[in-house]
Amino acid sequence: MTESRAQRLATHLAGRLSAYLEDLRLLSGMDCGSANQAGVNRVGQWVLARCAANGWRTQVHPCRRHGDLVEARLEGHGGPKLLLLAHMDTVYPEGVAAQRPMRLEGGTIFGPGTADMKAGLLAGIYAVEALQALAFTAFGRITLLFTGDEEVGSPESSPITERLARDSDAALVLEAARASGALVAARKGIIDYTLEVRGRAAHAGVEPEKGRNALLELAHQIVALQDLNGTIAGATVNVGLAQAGSALNVVPELATARLEARALDAQSLEAIDCRIRAVTATTTVPETSVALTAHRGYPPMPRTAATEHLVALAQASARDLGFSLQAVGTGGASDACLVASAGIPVLDGLGPIGGDDHSPREWVALDSIVPRVAMLADLIARISEGGAAPAAAL
Repeated sequence: MTESRAQRLATHLAGRLSAYLEDLRLLSGMDCGSANQAGVNRVGQWVLARCAANGWRTQVHPCRRHGDLVEARLEGHGGPKLLLLAHMDTVYPEGVAAQRPMRLEGGTIFGPGTADMKAGLLAGIYAVEALQALAFTAFGRITLLFTGDEEVGSPESSPITERLARDSDAALVLEAARASGALVAARKGIIDYTLEVRGRAAHAGVEPEKGRNALLELAHQIVALQDLNGTIAGATVNVGLAQAGSALNVVPELATARLEARALDAQSLEAIDCRIRAVTATTTVPETSVALTAHRGYPPMPRTAATEHLVALAQASARDLGFSLQAVGTGGASDACLVASAGIPVLDGLGPIGGDDHSPREWVALDSIVPRVAMLADLIARISEGGAAPAAAL
């Protein structure tokens, strides 16, 4: 029986698994927290050299505060233009890579940044290399973009991501597959806020009546904000940080909090934003004031007909490789949200299976690497060939 393309890709990648694991060990062994510009750039230099060695056209996009972006392009012989997105930064501080080097226990790989997302970063590189090995060129262009600030909201990389998305026909994001093996077909959008309450300081023992307690007002605000949960389907509000006071015997003059809102679609995100603004427009403690500042967040990534087409193509690849595949929505955000806001079909969770991100338990399933990278490569090929969907789907 003749092997399918997906199976040929899997056979090729099985022979590359040892090299993949060594690369994963190397990259997870580099401290590259988002604030560690030099560390992220060390990862970027490795990525740049690897892509250039493959004959891909490379470009570095310098950043002021975070790691530089690395862009690599492979030109094909006609067809859709695809964008693959990965990030090089992690959430871990300096020293964690040495404290917790990558280790293999049974069939599980543990290590900082393995799932989020060095395994996915390597999946993109190895998948495109595998297509080259099979001499597959039926695409217009494959662009791989490696960013260095995703874990802090992509403040510097987002304009470049959005620009490249608008010049692409579809995008694949290489975050880890869910622990269940599912892909990610929808993500909530996010708005971050700073809440500042001002009151009046006074001696808490001698003349407390002259004070206006900013912390007390903040407490009222927090309770009202948290009570917004459940008022709009799929929308959540969380006050995650708060700070106030200078001493036990001083009525607090200033209190601040950071909060976020998340929602499934733009209309719900706007609606919960309006309710947050209504809550913070009034005060309970007399002669206190409240200022709310919204910061750039992530737009929602809705599940569209074009997304369903990508899911169907991925499921067809998975069947050829002998496993089933589901696609789910999640409350977490990623750069896939930026692509979706540009109106480009996007599918996420295309890295190997992993979980417990941002924790000492972060892991990747060893036996998922070859089939998932093969599926990614075959999915790129299926998108390039147009699949069975109408042209409007892409």
